[in-house]
Amino acid sequence: MTFELICVLVLLAIAVGLFTRNRPSVDAVAVIMLVALPLSGILTVPEALAGFSDPSVIVIAALFVIGDGLVRTGVAYQLGELLMRHAGQSEARLLVLLMLTVAGLGAIMSSTGVVAIFMPVVLSIAARLKIPVSRLMMPLSFAGLISGMMTLVATPPNMVVHSELVRSGLAGFSFFAFAPIGLVVLVLGIGYMLLTRRRLASGVIEAKAHEFRHGVLDLVREYNLTERQRCLQVNSNSPLAGRMLNELQLRKEFGINVIAVERQGRFRTLLLGATGSTEIHPGDCLLVDMASPSNDFVEDFSGLELQPVVQVKNHFVRHQRQLGLAEVMVPSDSSFIGKTIQQLAFRSKHKLNVIGLRRQRQALDGVLVAEKLQAGDTFLVSGNWADIRRLQGHSRDFVVLTLPAEVEDVAPALSQAPYALLSLTVMVFLMVTGLVPNVLAALVGCLLMGLFRCVDMTSAYKSIHWQSLILIVGMLPFALALEKTGGIDLVVAGLLSVLGSAGPHAILATLFLVTSFIGLFISNTATAVLMAPVAIASAQALSASPYPFAMTVAIAASAAFMTPISSPVNTLVLGPGNYRFIDFVRIGVPFTVLVLLVTVVMVPLLFPL
Repeated sequence: MTFELICVLVLLAIAVGLFTRNRPSVDAVAVIMLVALPLSGILTVPEALAGFSDPSVIVIAALFVIGDGLVRTGVAYQLGELLMRHAGQSEARLLVLLMLTVAGLGAIMSSTGVVAIFMPVVLSIAARLKIPVSRLMMPLSFAGLISGMMTLVATPPNMVVHSELVRSGLAGFSFFAFAPIGLVVLVLGIGYMLLTRRRLASGVIEAKAHEFRHGVLDLVREYNLTERQRCLQVNSNSPLAGRMLNELQLRKEFGINVIAVERQGRFRTLLLGATGSTEIHPGDCLLVDMASPSNDFVEDFSGLELQPVVQVKNHFVRHQRQLGLAEVMVPSDSSFIGKTIQQLAFRSKHKLNVIGLRRQRQALDGVLVAEKLQAGDTFLVSGNWADIRRLQGHSRDFVVLTLPAEVEDVAPALSQAPYALLSLTVMVFLMVTGLVPNVLAALVGCLLMGLFRCVDMTSAYKSIHWQSLILIVGMLPFALALEKTGGIDLVVAGLLSVLGSAGPHAILATLFLVTSFIGLFISNTATAVLMAPVAIASAQALSASPYPFAMTVAIAASAAFMTPISSPVNTLVLGPGNYRFIDFVRIGVPFTVLVLLVTVVMVPLLFPL
């Protein structure tokens, strides 16, 4: 063992120790190592910085942007809503659909992001079905991890292993090379969770009111709006047709406050904001708030030629990605004091409608346009989420008191959803066919997302998880350093001296176990960086194909089921699921053994030794 190798091993041990303590942060540790390796003379500066030009790093960054496009256009959330509609009252059906949906979506975007999106969906469904949320949160995290075994771009470790194959002069993996193993593991995972979910903690967590932000429906109830909402279709002979809202004075004369307008487009229903210049067309459905919901509509409004349409869901539930609410308070020094709601001209100035008023925490009924405001009053405004967001910090005359929880789930580019799917399809097609390198395919997908306004530059930069990229860039030089100093050869020689006579299958199993064990202490991406060169060198020493060895490391890196800290996906569900550390050990260890058996059996069949 040379002095240079000892230095590399010491630095590696320090990095692993710091990763385990999580202090400083993992990206800071990666930068420290990035500086330490060239300072020690083991690597040159260009060698240490080569990770910044690695195609896999660019692909991973691009995939973060692609994933953000799917979120901003509402594609990801619509899948969650589809899940809720088809789950019914069956817990088993819900679990199956949940794992299938998360694994499928995670195959093309960050598994951590997918799990974060579906957590509120799971909490909502669990409350509706009155089942312990703990029986759904771990299946959610397991599906997120299994999604990493589906495609080449599903998780950074896959790209790291692929990049190491390319660096060794080999062809690398195809886009769906992982899919056969991932699908088998997914089927096993679903069956395993159906059998073991009742072993998880069974207590239902009671949410404390102060721990969660008000939702839209909470605001609707607090302002007594539940019974006041109607959907009115404009008949062809209606006197409203062809006129603008500010001409009609519907609120003042009839107590009808138009919140939004549904208009049938060529391919889908459009939702238009209710501003003074909004023109009413025949066939439009007016989403309205009625000041006096008890009125007989046929008798009192017969001259308007409006036809009531039965709506199953609340306006704000049906259009929750576009139509929002916010609670606004009048401070004591506001110029609004003494003015009526009509005089505020909120619709003209801010494109928002005032639909409710509370005074001393009591909601006022009736036509509110002539009501004079007092200090401490709160009023409810409705409109497009983008306009609601712009209210914050807009004026000293009012304070945005409550933005409901749904504001976090808003898809600001909802209308561009078809283009987001088109961009994703183009990227996948280019990767599958190999017409261009993967890095170019990913960049083409990003450019299309920008061209179709699914993302903007600000959201694109914010979507990239820079910590993950810096971690990869900082750890990649370790593989080169271990190779240059003979560390890889030393590990392979030790592995073969112990297991050489046992055959390639035993070595595959050992690689899986070692990778999984290291992944308990450091991230699966860093684990893949360290183990991929060992796997390829082991195959070369045995005169075997490197592909089954590399695939084993990639699958093992995603099999982080055993502890809540072995993956960010597990950490996300730890609190909401009310899990203990031992819960992951009890459920995760047996399933990891199952994945090990599947890997050792299937990998040599798919990638002959």
